[in-house]
Amino acid sequence: MPAPFDRVIRGDVVTTETILRNGFIATRGETIAAIGQGEAPPAAEILDHSGRLILPGLVDGHMHTSSALGWAGIAGATRSAAAGGVTTCCDMPYDVPLPVTDAGKLAAKIEWVARTAHVDMALYGTITKEGGVEAIPDLAAAGISAFKLSTYEYDAVRFPRIDHPTMLDAFAAIAKTGLPVAIHNEDQELVERLTATARAAGRSDPIMHCRTRPPLAETMADLDIFEMGLATGAHVHIAHSSLARGFDIAAAFRGMGAQATGEACIQYLCMTEDDVVRLGGFGKCNPPFREAAEIPRMWEALLADRIAYVSTDHAPWPRSRKIGDDIFACSAGLTGIQSFAPLMFTLLDERGLSPTMMAIYCAERSAKLHGLWPKKGAIRVGSDCDLAVLEPGAFVFDQADIVDRQDQRWSPYHGRTMRARVAATFLRGQTVWDGTQVLATPGTGRFVPRGSR
Repeated sequence: MPAPFDRVIRGDVVTTETILRNGFIATRGETIAAIGQGEAPPAAEILDHSGRLILPGLVDGHMHTSSALGWAGIAGATRSAAAGGVTTCCDMPYDVPLPVTDAGKLAAKIEWVARTAHVDMALYGTITKEGGVEAIPDLAAAGISAFKLSTYEYDAVRFPRIDHPTMLDAFAAIAKTGLPVAIHNEDQELVERLTATARAAGRSDPIMHCRTRPPLAETMADLDIFEMGLATGAHVHIAHSSLARGFDIAAAFRGMGAQATGEACIQYLCMTEDDVVRLGGFGKCNPPFREAAEIPRMWEALLADRIAYVSTDHAPWPRSRKIGDDIFACSAGLTGIQSFAPLMFTLLDERGLSPTMMAIYCAERSAKLHGLWPKKGAIRVGSDCDLAVLEPGAFVFDQADIVDRQDQRWSPYHGRTMRARVAATFLRGQTVWDGTQVLATPGTGRFVPRGSR
């Protein structure tokens, strides 16, 4: 008689509710067929990860593969994802040379995913600076997981600021699709004036990145976008709040009947202004790191369940874009996807918190907001067998081990001791990372369309 299961993976199974010590996950094909504890059932293959934690594969709800290299960046970024325990990447639309602003560009990007991705991908869509609202229904129908707009302009074509009248029209159209719209939340006028003043004073040292993008620049933008969301019925989501107050504002608008949420990037749970001074351009991201007193406030917001999910905002710029004495000239964005699982486990463990919080905030919640759950982000019968296996211990994170392109092997977490490493990653039941090398080949990953509104 054939074995009833294709594969059994043994270890301590971490769900959103509990840890099943001496547990197992059994698969048939690409999906989870059974979950249990104790003696494992017969299978064609048994993989023993006893003493290690088996979590749902992480769903990074906010990352960039193609801001620097265009769609050619999908291959390297998703290799890093596999090595970091991330099995689904929700990729931002601000690609070189053109962002994903219509169904035709989305279809072309999906072809690149099918040929080059190492893990599965959901995709955001956006609109052009002017005249792009009409493309919203077709983008939603084509399967994007969310929209992304910005209150701050980095590039008039690739990453434009959407003015308030256009944003209001866009929110109204997006509300009809039932999809969320994530917003890059910084006030353009305030940042530009403070930056010009700093330059005029001859100040371009690293701390000025924080001083020219103060907390007020975020909260002013938060109020604008949530007011427009309340007026239109759109689900408006802060793409990255570096401030606990951002989540308080979202909660206040929910109390008024709005669909208002926000996410925290992992760097805002552990990095401070001192790290920008120490790292220079390699610590530059937008919004910037905040004062040390903000870290406990962020954790309070997470423990109070005011944060929708935790993401990375992974943006693998080449080294050449991150060096120099002028902090304003350095590109903004961090590498973070390969360190995601080890770092999140470490931050929780340092505070005596359960890794079940990883299953909640780094897998289930992000999958739900992007309409991918329960296919993704869950350890449950019928879900894709996407798993991250963590080996507890003391491991120094070395940026040389990053599996992306050579010039993108840098990390703000280089040299940090992590309390776990990713010992294996499974994508739809197959091993894509064995603890030392990526086993997935280009095209192993698939586009995952949004499955629910």
